Amino acid sequence: MALRKSKKLSQTAMIKQILKRCSSLAKKQSYDDQGLPLDVPKGHFVVYVGQNRTRYIVPISILTRPEFQNLLQRAEEEFGFDHDMGLTIPCEEVVFESLTSSL
Repeated sequence: MALRKSKKLSQTAMIKQILKRCSSLAKKQSYDDQGLPLDVPKGHFVVYVGQNRTRYIVPISILTRPEFQNLLQRAEEEFGFDHDMGLTIPCEEVVFESLTSSL
């Protein structure tokens, strides 16, 4: 039981760290040349997915989903969370889109 609780605390700490980084990045952004918003609406954050690092804006509520937590664990193993590349999810865009559309 204690092992399970400590794992959950570490996931909570990880999620708070991600949200803090994403919210500070969002404040620095505006609009690009095509008029697409680069800032992130309240309650959302940005992830970069796939080999091309396609940018997705996803709701914070997705962080509680076990499927997304598995992707976060893979991201931490592959890239770590202490870098300036933004939150990068190591999966194919088609898989990510399928996952997020079903949530």
